[in-house]
Amino acid sequence: MANTRTTPSGTPTNVTQKHTKGGIGESTLRPDGTLKVTGEFAYSSDMWHEDMLWGQTLRSTVAHAEIVSIDISEALAMPGVYSVLTYDDLPAEMKNYGLEIQDTPVLANGRVRHHGEPVALVAADHPETARRAAAKIKIDYKELPLVTDEASALAADAPLIHPGRDDHHSGHVPHPNIVHRQPIIRGNVEEARKRADVIVEGEYTFGMQDQAFLGPESGLAVPSEDGGVDLYVATQWLHSDLKQIAPVLGLPEEKVRMTLSGVGGAFGGREDISMQIHACLLALATGKPVKIVYNRFESFFGHVHRHPAKLWYEHGATKDGKITHMKCKIVLDGGAYASASPAVVGNASSLSVGPYVIDDVDIEAIALYTNNPPCGAMRGFGAVQACFAYEAQMDKLAAKLGMDPVEFRQLNAMEMGTIMPTGQVVDSPAPVAELLRRVKARPLPPERQWETAGEAADLRALPGGLSNTTHGEGVVRGVGYAVGIKNVGFSEGFDDYSTARVRLEVINGEPVAMVHTAMAEVGQGGVTVHAQIARTELGVTQVTIHPADTQVGSAGSTSASRQTYMTGGAVKNTCEAVREALLEMGRRKNGSYHPAWAHAELLLESGKVVTDGGEVLADIAEILEDEAIDLELEFRHRPTVAFDLVTGQGDGHVQYTFAAHRAVVEVDTELGLVKVVELATAQDVGKALNMLSVVGQIQGGTTQGLGVAVMEEIIVDPKTAKVRNPSFTDYLIPTILDTPTIPVDVLELADPNAPYGLRGLGEAPTLSSTPAVLAAIRAATGLELNKTPIRPEALTGTL
Repeated sequence: MANTRTTPSGTPTNVTQKHTKGGIGESTLRPDGTLKVTGEFAYSSDMWHEDMLWGQTLRSTVAHAEIVSIDISEALAMPGVYSVLTYDDLPAEMKNYGLEIQDTPVLANGRVRHHGEPVALVAADHPETARRAAAKIKIDYKELPLVTDEASALAADAPLIHPGRDDHHSGHVPHPNIVHRQPIIRGNVEEARKRADVIVEGEYTFGMQDQAFLGPESGLAVPSEDGGVDLYVATQWLHSDLKQIAPVLGLPEEKVRMTLSGVGGAFGGREDISMQIHACLLALATGKPVKIVYNRFESFFGHVHRHPAKLWYEHGATKDGKITHMKCKIVLDGGAYASASPAVVGNASSLSVGPYVIDDVDIEAIALYTNNPPCGAMRGFGAVQACFAYEAQMDKLAAKLGMDPVEFRQLNAMEMGTIMPTGQVVDSPAPVAELLRRVKARPLPPERQWETAGEAADLRALPGGLSNTTHGEGVVRGVGYAVGIKNVGFSEGFDDYSTARVRLEVINGEPVAMVHTAMAEVGQGGVTVHAQIARTELGVTQVTIHPADTQVGSAGSTSASRQTYMTGGAVKNTCEAVREALLEMGRRKNGSYHPAWAHAELLLESGKVVTDGGEVLADIAEILEDEAIDLELEFRHRPTVAFDLVTGQGDGHVQYTFAAHRAVVEVDTELGLVKVVELATAQDVGKALNMLSVVGQIQGGTTQGLGVAVMEEIIVDPKTAKVRNPSFTDYLIPTILDTPTIPVDVLELADPNAPYGLRGLGEAPTLSSTPAVLAAIRAATGLELNKTPIRPEALTGTL
């Protein structure tokens, strides 16, 4: 029987944009931009099918318990309810999933390990009916002892979160409640310590941050006549989802067809499975399309968060300011399931030294299994927590030596040729000292502007803003600096690749390129850049971007600052192959008419084949006629290797990227209120393919770093392991009134190993903005402040 597919409303369609120029280096407009700002863009939560049902997830109300019994009878008896599923109803032998370690059950199997874990599913004809039916499911829990921190996780008699685990990390960790451990040893720390004239140490606490994307988890699963399912979903990695979804449905991958629907932000929170499997299970069980949309409360339980961390650091330095050694221990709380914790540990350890030359290091990073909410990928991915700590240490060292904090950093800054603690040589530009110079050289904003503005004074410029808590009394300015290092792409030997299909044909007499990838457009502007690359390489003005789906090879995840490098590289390579095929076609058809076909360097520009001297040889449309060139190719970056499990040595990363910040704050020292006045930043991007998008990414990353500095934290009750603030009422993120001026200074120092010399850029500004703000608040208050976010009571001494 032929496979019949009914396309739901809100399904993504081809995005076409016509330009006369619009190649790389230009700030072309986003093809989806107008639709988004006018409210016409279809997000995944807008998907609709005329006969669809609504899915609802019942989640655990306790953090660690045995499930004694589940009674679904009242829920099933409700009018309008089509299906209720529990673990016993799962159709396949595989009942777990996970990015790297398959330790996460589709539905809880006799035990829940964290607050909000999925236990049962309901499908009904109305969302309110589904919600009420879920509430009628009766679960009898027998609560178990909690594991909530390092002490309770590693105690000799600690309850094991995953007893009997046999994953590939379990053999080298000292305790079963450690997901992964990565030491890095280089040089001789004890000997280097003897050379230090000053030694500073510090203990730092980094809070649990939420990705806080505005579009909640949502999707639509449509059963098909071949027994498979079509899933329209907002995600970061279609093919990773596919590899996790198909086995638990008991289906071959070709029967699970995935299409990316409109994504309302991600920042790492959509890299793991949320509602995808649940929607498919309900659709296959009922034979009807099923839509699931989380509300904001459920969204806080439906995705992983940034790992909270405890970090201990020791640094030494000589009296002339050279760092002698560094020791550190980083403890990341991974929560109940592994998610991306092993890779986060690798990043945290390998980047824990910061962008500095330190020959002698002793580093240990671990991630724990606990009964706290699962944590995984978030923008910055392990490097954020480390940067917060090592930058505080740099300020402590500078103060103890009586040195300027920027000059101290510049004295120890790495550069091209520096050897990382892992033994890897930094083989592309590393302008750390120059980035610091640029942010320091920028003029400071005027002080106490409200005193000279008279009646025009704006209360929003003061700490406390329109709450009118101060007119400047007790307000003190502080200035702080920070710089960070982040890796780009997937590391440690992962087979990181992206695929692009490019088709060149004539439509209505004009050459048109279609670019088809599985890249998840989550707001970063990849669809814009792909069109720019195609115009540059193929010389056409009209480019169509095909909706992302699994009918083309994998593009990898939209994470790790990798998509422009990787999928952009795939588009570039495939376009080059299409161009060569076109020129070969032209040589066959026209080669006898002009010797340049055989001997000249030929280019494609403005729809024509031209020589490097500008002579036009033919129109692209005339060469193609009724034929089309259609190629699909993969692109891989240079290989990496896993870090040694004892020494941490190895060329584990593809590329490094750097950003620096200067924060200017004004603090009401009486009430503990902070106004961030300016967050100036400088960043090396290698090559700006679209400067408007580059600046937007840098400013966005800076703002997320600001949020975790002064307001953002998921509060988990240490006694119950329950989330206390799962809403945007209680979990605060920066608004336009909280966001300062963010001047951006962009360097373009090409990386010879990367497509166009570009450097991944989305994550780096998230690193150094947080410690810069903290440094500025310390400068204003004189307090040590070793925890983020900073709350008013920490500044007023009323904790």
